[in-house]
Amino acid sequence: MYNKTTLPNGLRILTERMPGVRSATVGVWADVGSSLEVKERRGISHLVEHMLFKGTRRRTARQIAETMDSVGGNLNAFTDKETTCYYAKVMDRHVALALDVLSDMFLNSVFDPRELSKEQKVVLEEIKMYEDSPDDLIHDVFLQTMWRGSSLGEPTIGFADTVVRITPEDLRAHMQAHYSPNCVVVAAAGNLEHDRFVELVCEQFGEFEGSCTPSAPERPAATPATNVRQKESEQAYLVIGTRGIDIRDERRYALSLLDTVLGGGMSSRLFQEIREQRGLVYSVYSFQAAYRAAGLFGVYAGTSPENVQSCIDVIAEQFARVRNETIGEDEFRLAKEHIKGNLTLSLESTSSRMIRLGRNEFALERNVTPEEIERRIDAVTRAEVRELASELLADENLGLCIIGPVDEKSIAWNSDAA
Repeated sequence: MYNKTTLPNGLRILTERMPGVRSATVGVWADVGSSLEVKERRGISHLVEHMLFKGTRRRTARQIAETMDSVGGNLNAFTDKETTCYYAKVMDRHVALALDVLSDMFLNSVFDPRELSKEQKVVLEEIKMYEDSPDDLIHDVFLQTMWRGSSLGEPTIGFADTVVRITPEDLRAHMQAHYSPNCVVVAAAGNLEHDRFVELVCEQFGEFEGSCTPSAPERPAATPATNVRQKESEQAYLVIGTRGIDIRDERRYALSLLDTVLGGGMSSRLFQEIREQRGLVYSVYSFQAAYRAAGLFGVYAGTSPENVQSCIDVIAEQFARVRNETIGEDEFRLAKEHIKGNLTLSLESTSSRMIRLGRNEFALERNVTPEEIERRIDAVTRAEVRELASELLADENLGLCIIGPVDEKSIAWNSDAA
């Protein structure tokens, strides 16, 4: 059901047909994110994303919203470290309209200075919202700590002092440098025909011209450290983590299994030990942050300040256990089935499939089928997972970040990682 066409101007078109649904999700991707930003323009990729909703030569911001609302569609976007995506989910009969709106935003946005001034205020409120959401903020702090001094480690949303200095000319220059056909992908998943969709894309993007040189992905060195940020709150929020592997590393399947065993579900070791057995947290989980040339792996927990040390101790114990002991056969089999089950459930969403298409094209330069993923997961051995755990979770690789009313001097933590 997967098809790919490359237009003469270099634009790539990817589709995945899902005949059993009545909807489709269309996404227009640009191969640029916050990792390509200079220090003085932190947050510009995210601000461009916001501004593409604020009016074109054909539509006002209100008309953009009303057009999609009139057909019950959902129009949205996201910016991450390495890509930006604008997408719309609609009934299958409205795919042409969705593509018309997305292309209009992508090609014809005007960047009105008055709209920019208002949207900068919106982004400043978004920054304040993150500052008041320590369970989200701790992940940014972790990246900044572990990748100190790199663009990949800085917040995608930017900083207040950099966002307010960005001008319409800066936005246009950013798009001119990175929004060229050879660095853009149009992806769609749902009840649609590839050839007809290609025709629609040609109508909307046929005159899209230009070229840019794709930037090499950043490869920051890991800088593990202890970072405790004081904040008055009822809970303390912590992340303990290490360097991970990049999204192109063939060991990513082994890391997915390590992730699942440690903190990937209700039966995972950390959930059972910290929440179920000790009642120390409401939320605890492990996670991966994988990019084209670098990655991180970590464990998050939110707990009362007096329980921070207990949580750290249990996490450290579980790291040592998975380094030193081979995972049992039954637990390993359960982890594999958990991953494959989650994958299958995600495939029922047209949005999830569209996002998979775009990410795989940029990160891996090919489509990765669910069947391939299942084969690769099944092929991972317990010895491979233990070997990876021994490499990544060594004490000297670990960093600790905390936000909350916690005295750093009261925390007992391995001095090699401090």
